[in-house]
Amino acid sequence: MSAALHILGLGPGDPDLVTLKAARILGRAPVVAGFAKRGRAGHAWSIAAPHLDPAAERLRFDYPFTVDVGVAEPRYAREMGAFYDDCAAAIAAHLAAGREVALLCEGDPFLYGSAMYLFDRLRARHPVEVVPGIMAMAGCWARAGVPMVQGDETLRVLPATLPEAALAAALAGTEAAVIMKVGRHLPKLRAVLERAGLLARAVYVERGTQAGEAIQPLALRDDSPAPYFSLVLVPGRLPPSGMSGGAP
Repeated sequence: MSAALHILGLGPGDPDLVTLKAARILGRAPVVAGFAKRGRAGHAWSIAAPHLDPAAERLRFDYPFTVDVGVAEPRYAREMGAFYDDCAAAIAAHLAAGREVALLCEGDPFLYGSAMYLFDRLRARHPVEVVPGIMAMAGCWARAGVPMVQGDETLRVLPATLPEAALAAALAGTEAAVIMKVGRHLPKLRAVLERAGLLARAVYVERGTQAGEAIQPLALRDDSPAPYFSLVLVPGRLPPSGMSGGAP
């Protein structure tokens, strides 16, 4: 009988924010798989490290590219599709041999997580369990001390990679928003938020819950590219004037 694949949400970065269930599975899994940028240690691997069985076999999947090839380019879908096919095949071989596999995913697997592409490829042939994780946005708004929605306010989650007009349309009439995938799109995002009248309450969070965490009003952040682990919070009400970046 095929063994189970466990797709584990590992939370926003602090290893203490890994759920008890995910930690238990990490401690017993004979095979652990995870994605990483070529030449880097891999953020998910760093989060999982305190919880791993040292004897576990590790399957490291290095992305063929990250931000250097645009999603709209023809080769993106072709090469990334082949990459995920290969990753799924490597995991399937272990599952077919009766070895459980824990697949690592930052944040939550079903919110912009690469793990969902392997879920799609393997769920019909093998038992798959998805363990939710604390989303990056939740870790960031907790650290920033910024309540996001109250009463009957609504929340939108948007990628900053949207074209400027599409991003502006999505933010029109928005009460509260989380904008992810900021990166080099920060100047565009700032301009859109300013035109929408939302810049005054936008909060920039970089590496929330991690070492090197930085939290500040977006209006005070320069336009240099943001790191991968950054997002912007637009609360449904103005943040308190004493916002200092979360509790220690």
